[in-house]
Amino acid sequence: MSNNVKTGGGLSHEKIETNNFLMIVLILLVLLAGGMVEIVPLFFQKSTTEAIPGLKPYTALQVAGRDIYVREGCYNCHSQMIRPFRAETMRYGPYSVAGEFVYDHPFQWGSKRTGPDLARVGGKYSDDWHRIHLINPRDVVPESNMPAYAWLEKAPVDGASLPTHMSGLRTLGAPYSDEEIAKATEEVQGKTELDAVIAYLQVMGIHRK
Repeated sequence: MSNNVKTGGGLSHEKIETNNFLMIVLILLVLLAGGMVEIVPLFFQKSTTEAIPGLKPYTALQVAGRDIYVREGCYNCHSQMIRPFRAETMRYGPYSVAGEFVYDHPFQWGSKRTGPDLARVGGKYSDDWHRIHLINPRDVVPESNMPAYAWLEKAPVDGASLPTHMSGLRTLGAPYSDEEIAKATEEVQGKTELDAVIAYLQVMGIHRK
């Protein structure tokens, strides 16, 4: 029996399997179709596009803190996604839902977890604890291998870029008013990058506790 079976489109298995370019094109088409079927419906589901009750967009200081968090690569060790498993929820709290992160661009979900998950860290520790922890982690967690971020205490927040950044976030759906954007630079005057990171950490996950 011949293995040169014709497909519905007039192509043979042999022709597909021996033509690298054709194989790549067909694989990409299959991935594209599968991706559209799985991803596109998410853009129309309320559970993934609407904020959970009580969720507010980040303040100017929190926006600055999130930028510093990303800049310093904190996401390389700390995920912000609690998975729906018993061990996860017992340790960290309620599992993460998309409605918590509708104002995050880009969101910080991730499966790699070198350090503790930070999805519910908001309010868990005092500002002073976070301050000490960021300046010298070993002072509060002796076994920590996290690097120190002492320079953040002396670095002022870059307030000049915040209005533009927040305008961009508003374009993506964050409900900032013109007044909030205009006052952004003023709100972070005298604040350090350490203050900003702590402000961001303290708001993580507080709306589902």
